[in-house]
Amino acid sequence: MADEKTIFSKIIDREIPGNIEFEDEKCIVLHDLNPQAPVHLLVIPKKPIPRLSESDAGDAELLGHLLRVAQQVAGECTDGSGFRVVINNGAKAGETVPHLHVHVLGNRSMSWPPG
Repeated sequence: MADEKTIFSKIIDREIPGNIEFEDEKCIVLHDLNPQAPVHLLVIPKKPIPRLSESDAGDAELLGHLLRVAQQVAGECTDGSGFRVVINNGAKAGETVPHLHVHVLGNRSMSWPPG
């Protein structure tokens, strides 16, 4: 079962459709199917890393790239009043798909602490 593709890998491989906002050689950005804000994007590495805690030093450049892409799409897709970046790690943190992804949320007021 561990070798089964996640829904994100299936979208990356074009086995199932996804609402793609951006794509490059390292990642893909999708609109979340269950948005928690008017803008809710997912920045997903094409390399299937299950979660942040399972990344390693060799993933540092890729992890930085994901944040740079999050910054880029937030600038293009939000109203400029601010955005939030979230990475869930593990079931207690709200992770539902075991494929690292960065949530970009915007165009609404957010409270602190989250959750």
